[in-house]
Amino acid sequence: MEIARKQNMKTVDGPEEYFTGKATITGQFSRPDPSNVTGAIVHFEPGARTAWHKHPRGQTLIVTEGVGWTALEDGEIHEFYEGDVLWCPADKKHWHGATPHDAMTHVAIQETDENGKNVEWMEKVTDDEYLKGPKKG
Repeated sequence: MEIARKQNMKTVDGPEEYFTGKATITGQFSRPDPSNVTGAIVHFEPGARTAWHKHPRGQTLIVTEGVGWTALEDGEIHEFYEGDVLWCPADKKHWHGATPHDAMTHVAIQETDENGKNVEWMEKVTDDEYLKGPKKG
């Protein structure tokens, strides 16, 4: 059994090329063969979000705190909450992050493909795309 203690985990800023606003990444992990699972805990301050990206084998997000938004390319923005579990299918271009007024933390879990790749980063989500927000009603 292996336990990664919170006090020993390294926290890094989300790279500016992949995030808008303040995001931090803690507890990044990958598992040894035969597993190909990777993950991390990601915290987004209000207004922070990822760039557009996709995962070759999909991604699960487990929301541990706050309120967030997510959208698939050409799709509407969806709001999610602490305790929700999100699934983004393989190779679907998407983004996720906090709302403009609420912080959000999630555990991100994804798998690497046969080339060792678990994400493909793309362009940043524009303010206009982000601020559309979820549909009301």
